[in-house]
Amino acid sequence: MGRSSSFSVCGQLLCRGATMPCPRTYWFTEEKFGQAERTELDAHFENLLARADSTKNWTEKILRQTEVLLQPNPSARVEEFLYEKLDRKVPSRVTNGELLAQYMAEAASELGPATPYGKTLTKVAEAEKRLGAAERDFIHAASINFLTPLRNFLEGDWKTISKERRLLQNRRLDLDACKARLKKAKAAEAKATCEGDTVPDFQETRPRNYILSASASALWNDEVDKAEQELRVAQTEFDRQAEVTRLLLEGISSTHVNHLRCLHEFVEAQTTYYAQCYRHMLDLQRQLGSSQGAIFPGTFVGTTEPASPPLSSTSPATAAATMPVGPSASGLAPPGEAALRLEEVTPPASGTRKARVLYDYEAADSSELALLADELITVYSLPGMDPDWLIGERGNKKGKVPVTYLELLS
Repeated sequence: MGRSSSFSVCGQLLCRGATMPCPRTYWFTEEKFGQAERTELDAHFENLLARADSTKNWTEKILRQTEVLLQPNPSARVEEFLYEKLDRKVPSRVTNGELLAQYMAEAASELGPATPYGKTLTKVAEAEKRLGAAERDFIHAASINFLTPLRNFLEGDWKTISKERRLLQNRRLDLDACKARLKKAKAAEAKATCEGDTVPDFQETRPRNYILSASASALWNDEVDKAEQELRVAQTEFDRQAEVTRLLLEGISSTHVNHLRCLHEFVEAQTTYYAQCYRHMLDLQRQLGSSQGAIFPGTFVGTTEPASPPLSSTSPATAAATMPVGPSASGLAPPGEAALRLEEVTPPASGTRKARVLYDYEAADSSELALLADELITVYSLPGMDPDWLIGERGNKKGKVPVTYLELLS
């Protein structure tokens, strides 16, 4: 009797154990130690996961480094971060160029604005102020058109993807647990069936054991049916969640397209900024050059080194430079061109071409031709001319023009 009672109790415990839901952490740990079977995702899904993780990691790195580029001061970056998290407007901050301009203007006022040093300080201060304003515009444009979309992806789309991936992980663990329970129930059912098929000898307690075995077999059969039903439900939920997650991961391609557009806008903003800086410094250099000759007669203003070539290709078809590197700061022609008489210059029979003016240019002397942005002129070169210059014609006017201010047209 004691033997029969203990068998019955053990059978009930086994049945109860087969239907109790195991914690997900238990199954996760078992998988990590290789002691439990794991439902694997298909190769395409794994590739989508890897691409999403890579996109997230590189987006974070690019975002952080762009923030460093726009604001090198870490304390200022922390302050802006706190204002953003508190959903408050970031206070306007003076740029380094504007602060330098302020100090120079104050120094000129105190040291004497009429002195040569004071006049130069005033001119440089105005240029630095314009540089600071250009920097402010660049930071604002880059923040709106580049940093904000990257942050929106990390704080919006990526959080949604992470949430659905965690939910998919839970559905997979539930599915693996249901598979394990079904496998266990089928094994127990087979064992109970084998014991029930044994022919009883109807001696002592054998008839009772035979009846208990038959009852256990029926119980395990019910448990198998229940486990199969739970497995079907878990499989359906897993498939549904996998499809939702797959659609979100495939949306990473749209994220790349959006980030590509933002990257182009960032480059445009940076190009505009550096072009403005170049024009401001060129104007300042020209102003200092004209005043320097009066202060120190006979001195040569600017570098005596030949001008650096444009950043773009120097071939005729690609002579346009987004950020031109101008000719020598003095604007002087080489000795061979000093006696160039424009009224005697005639265009060659072949070799003339049209050019579009990229930036305004103020003629330094009567041998040069003033230019206005976006106008079309005819240009050509003469033997022995400085390669940084061309002869430009507009109507009945002609003069030397800097190559880096032009986009040569085919």
